[in-house]
Amino acid sequence: MRDGESDGPSTESGGEPAVTEERRRTRHRDNHGGRAEGMDPERLRYFTQPAEGSPNTRHRHRRTGQLGQPGDLANPPQGGTAGQVGAPRRATPVRIPPGGQPPRPPRAQAAPPPPVAPRRPAPPPPPPTPSHEAADAEPELRQAEPQLPQAEPEYLEPRYDEREFSDVDNQESAYPDSAYTDPAYTDPAYTEPVPDGRRGHGGRDEEDWWPGADDVEPAPASRRPRRRSRANQKKRRVILALAVVFMLALVGGVGYYGLRATGVLESRKDYTTTAGAGDVIVDIPENSTLADFGRILVDADVVGSVRAFIDAADGQPMSGGLYKMRTQIPASTAVEMLTDDSAQHRVGRVVIPPGLQLDSKTGIDGKITPGIFQMIQDATSTEVNGQPEGVTVAQLEEAAAKATPEELGVPEWAKENVASMTGDHRRIEGLIAPTTWERVEPDHTAVQILNEMISQSAVMFDQWGLVDNNKSGLAPYETLIAASIVEREVRHVEDAPKVARVIRNRLDEDQRLEMDSTQNYTAAVTNIDVHGEAYKADNEWNTYRYKGLPPTPIAAVGVPALEAMLDPAPGSWLYFVTVDTAGTTLFANTFEEHKRNRLVACENKLVSTGCR
Repeated sequence: MRDGESDGPSTESGGEPAVTEERRRTRHRDNHGGRAEGMDPERLRYFTQPAEGSPNTRHRHRRTGQLGQPGDLANPPQGGTAGQVGAPRRATPVRIPPGGQPPRPPRAQAAPPPPVAPRRPAPPPPPPTPSHEAADAEPELRQAEPQLPQAEPEYLEPRYDEREFSDVDNQESAYPDSAYTDPAYTDPAYTEPVPDGRRGHGGRDEEDWWPGADDVEPAPASRRPRRRSRANQKKRRVILALAVVFMLALVGGVGYYGLRATGVLESRKDYTTTAGAGDVIVDIPENSTLADFGRILVDADVVGSVRAFIDAADGQPMSGGLYKMRTQIPASTAVEMLTDDSAQHRVGRVVIPPGLQLDSKTGIDGKITPGIFQMIQDATSTEVNGQPEGVTVAQLEEAAAKATPEELGVPEWAKENVASMTGDHRRIEGLIAPTTWERVEPDHTAVQILNEMISQSAVMFDQWGLVDNNKSGLAPYETLIAASIVEREVRHVEDAPKVARVIRNRLDEDQRLEMDSTQNYTAAVTNIDVHGEAYKADNEWNTYRYKGLPPTPIAAVGVPALEAMLDPAPGSWLYFVTVDTAGTTLFANTFEEHKRNRLVACENKLVSTGCR
């Protein structure tokens, strides 16, 4: 039992009410929410007994007594008796002597205190709301405050040990919790609030304190920020762990690929049987390195490892393209097949020179010049594990004669002429550009092969200026036809612009071209000295009989011949003739001059027709 409390029941006549949960006293707090240690002794000497129903405070309770004049001393009640009837009930001030203990009123009954229950941590209860009775009592107490007697109160028997209080002048004295041994303060229902220890946030400034019904324990600060802080710490740990894992993976990957690039981790496996296990066609892109060769061959199971192939190649240059190889052969054997001068292991490689025609031709000397179709057949025909692949000349001729211009990849500027000659395979003559075709796929059809070659040639013709840089005065397809005649007639490049001018002048004069090259296009045997049946042949390519250009080009057109026809040399020439086997060509403006030049060819026995 504490000062100002009675163990008897509370009455309306002035009996002291018993301590309840609503009337728990609260402790003085300093500016940081802690206990007020070393507070002003003038404040510590007053302890408030709130009105019935209002919450207790942390201060000492005042004794109720008769209000007196300033300077009078009200006798403290004994045994919890009420003050004089009719006088306002208020607390009687008790002075704590310097170095002494607060007085303790006598108990009504000498009952032994119940055992102190240990304190258990629990969530702090919400601050009690002051009752109406407490609110009414607060003005009464504040009005009575100035009239408190100033006389020294009667000292009662000290309750606490002298070590618990120091001199009131000592501002650093403590007021420990161990001094509260009253069972009311150790009730398990009462939980000591935990101060937040922050000045101005939950604590009450010492200078602003005034005892009253509103002097209650503030609600403790929420622990949510601490939980949020823990969550942030956990999140940072997870992010740090992921960053560490990423860095380890990055370092490991860089190290692995670095070792692999240097060949430390590469296998050196190599096969030993030169006969191999089977056939396979591999495609090596142009400008591939030896390492690229090795990886492609390993993927096709030709060699055992990239390192074995690089070691066997020993820096030799190799060309990309399609190769027919054997699987599971030694790396040294694979290198020999790829670098063979005869290129017998190359597949689909077609070299088309300028002036070559679609059909094979036999010369006056009996030599056969294979045509473009024959070269495609030779390049694609092969066997892969006993199965034939490739296309034949007959298949190519059929596709060229019957497929639509769209299926063949014919450019827009030639579609009309090609479509008008459907059924004749020569309608695509000149549309395949002379170049080296590295990859004519042997497993493609004839239409597919012709489409790939014609469409890619159209791109090259555009790049060479056939459409956008044409100064010949002819349409693109007509220019290509005239350029093919230049290609077949000229031996030396410097003569090409002059021959182009002769063609252009004859067309302007509506004069027959009378070119041996156009007559030989349909002849069974080609001959520079045109005579006999070839001279008399009745077909549109025989410019000795028909005026204007032939219906199609007569050969594959190279860049020099095309450029010469796109921009012919200035001149008035109408005739030209080759006079020797070296290809010397003489030009003339008139027919009489041309006959004299032809006699030179007769003297050199290059021609015999028309010689004297």
